[in-house]
Amino acid sequence: MNEYTGIREIKGIGEKTERMFQKLNIRTVGDLIRYFPRGYDIYEEPVAVSELEEGMTAAVTGLLYGKVQVGGSPRMQVTTAYLKDLTGTLRIVWYRMTFLRNTLKSGGRITVRGKIIRKQNQLVMEHPELFVPAESYQKKLNTLQPVYPLTAGLTNNLMTKTMHQALEDLPLAQDILSKELKTEFGLEDYGAAIRGIHFPKDREEFFLARKRLVFEEFLIFTLALRKMKDQKERANNQYRMEVPEAVHRFEEALPYDLTNAQKKVWVQIQEDFQKHTVMSRLVQGDVGSGKTIVALLSLFTACLNGYQGAMMAPTEVLARQHYESVTEMVEKYGLGDSISPILLTGSMTAKEKRIAYEAICTGEANLVIGTHALIQEKVEYADLALVITDEQHRFGVRQRECFASKGKSPHILVMSATPIPRTLALILYGDLDISVIDELPSNRKPIKNCVVDTSYRQTAYRFMEKQIAEGRQCYVICPMVEESEGLEAENVTDYAKKLKEELASGIRVEYLHGKMKPAQKEEIMEKFAAHEIDVLVSTTVIEVGIDVPNSTVMMIENAERFGLAQLHQLRGRVGRGKHQSYCIFMSGSKSKETKKRLKILESSNDGFYIAGEDLKMRGPGDVFGIRQSGLMDFKLGDVYQDAELLKQASQAASEILKREENGEAEEKALFERVQNYIRECEIEKTL
Repeated sequence: MNEYTGIREIKGIGEKTERMFQKLNIRTVGDLIRYFPRGYDIYEEPVAVSELEEGMTAAVTGLLYGKVQVGGSPRMQVTTAYLKDLTGTLRIVWYRMTFLRNTLKSGGRITVRGKIIRKQNQLVMEHPELFVPAESYQKKLNTLQPVYPLTAGLTNNLMTKTMHQALEDLPLAQDILSKELKTEFGLEDYGAAIRGIHFPKDREEFFLARKRLVFEEFLIFTLALRKMKDQKERANNQYRMEVPEAVHRFEEALPYDLTNAQKKVWVQIQEDFQKHTVMSRLVQGDVGSGKTIVALLSLFTACLNGYQGAMMAPTEVLARQHYESVTEMVEKYGLGDSISPILLTGSMTAKEKRIAYEAICTGEANLVIGTHALIQEKVEYADLALVITDEQHRFGVRQRECFASKGKSPHILVMSATPIPRTLALILYGDLDISVIDELPSNRKPIKNCVVDTSYRQTAYRFMEKQIAEGRQCYVICPMVEESEGLEAENVTDYAKKLKEELASGIRVEYLHGKMKPAQKEEIMEKFAAHEIDVLVSTTVIEVGIDVPNSTVMMIENAERFGLAQLHQLRGRVGRGKHQSYCIFMSGSKSKETKKRLKILESSNDGFYIAGEDLKMRGPGDVFGIRQSGLMDFKLGDVYQDAELLKQASQAASEILKREENGEAEEKALFERVQNYIRECEIEKTL
């Protein structure tokens, strides 16, 4: 057996099970062993009954108190017992385990481990693992049991069993990293790392395994990025452009002055337009910092020089909002004779698309705004001089290149509201020059923030009602408690249903989640933008892609489950209009560390400061909890948590490429993986 062997060759995998694995894109043994756990069930020291809280999974040791009873219906028999220690009594229930009535004796000492729920205003441990005698729990103490992302019909037990089987039969001696590289950066062998990530004996073994695999992931990514950059040196600038007087007049006529940061970036772009090579620039700016107006100045410049400019947004709603805003500006500032905007999105009718294609191809439309539809094969541009992508981390390098290939080496401008510390940005966006807009416009009111516990929820609901009565709108963000999209949807729909009952009648509540079809998501976001919805309950799918200046309240449930940078991104959905906005971070955790982390958000609205603090505060211990999502979709790595490893991998990539240049490189297997990575467009998923 090798990594290319089909999973049907693994003992116990039949045709039906194979189909289930294929839903997770697991087709070979290699795919399987690189399908990493999303977390671990950690068997920690037993706690006292008085320390138990709703929602936690814990072990408790104590004496059985009273008789074990069996009740419920014939179809669902429930066994109930009571465990007592020096601090209190805990009710325990098991389902379909009536034999326990005969095996558990009153006064016997046991350990149970399970999830704590609340029933009839009482804490209950539901269907726990049972350890008799109590001391037998010591064998599992401090062990880590893998928990995998699953699909319908596939259990964690089956996944674990299959993984054990594959690792047992697979020779893992080969390694794509050289001995020197592993020694220099303190990395273990590939075989030990793969076994250690799936079935670590303890935390130390897990951390060593994860370090090696994250380093490898970052190294392949960085090498691929550098190779792609080398393969595609910047083209000569065929579109040297002066800024026309009409653009200067437009800038002066705006009802506000550009900030110094905006002016600085606009000067850099103007200089790029005059250079010998085409512009390739990333503009990083916090939510609401005014990146869009800088993009529009650039687009108007291209159009008024006789060329075409195009801007790609991550969602149809945002594309339409940009289009309506541009159309209004063109008319208001008398640019209609020279600038002709057009919208192109996937949901347009075939006839609407044909009209758009024709206008773009002939050059009749010289400012094109849309979604991924802009890079479809059927779209031909007359003379495309500038391409802009909004929210860069939602688009891949390949998509950016595909967009650029629509013209004869156009200028490329990339915009991102994700605040990444500059040291990391230089690695992650190695093929781009970097500009930063680190100043908010003076007309923006700072968002008022508060970090509260769940006892504040009713107060928050009353505050939302008051804001809605004043004509405003609100967001409520629910975390994805499990990786499964089914559970994510269930969580949001349940919350929305509960919220309808809690809020005053007549308040329009809707929900949004990742399991919805794209058309459904677009429809809900359109309705919210049109103020046909008062409260939108959503998962983090709302992180980008909608601009509703009328929204003034953002309430984030279980804020402790998110990274600080992502919380800041979510908060950026409010504070976009003239009204005072508020963000309520509701935390279900009593941990001092969590409170300290969230206080950073309470005291600052500066995304770059927050990103830096996020970087400082999140050490390896956080790997069992929070994971940054939405920024770079690495399998294991996290650019915040693993910033130091990313820097080391970048350093290693430089050394390897230098050796390759001198004809001294021996990493043949590593370069093969890098080429496969580029070929399969995996890089598209990580940027």
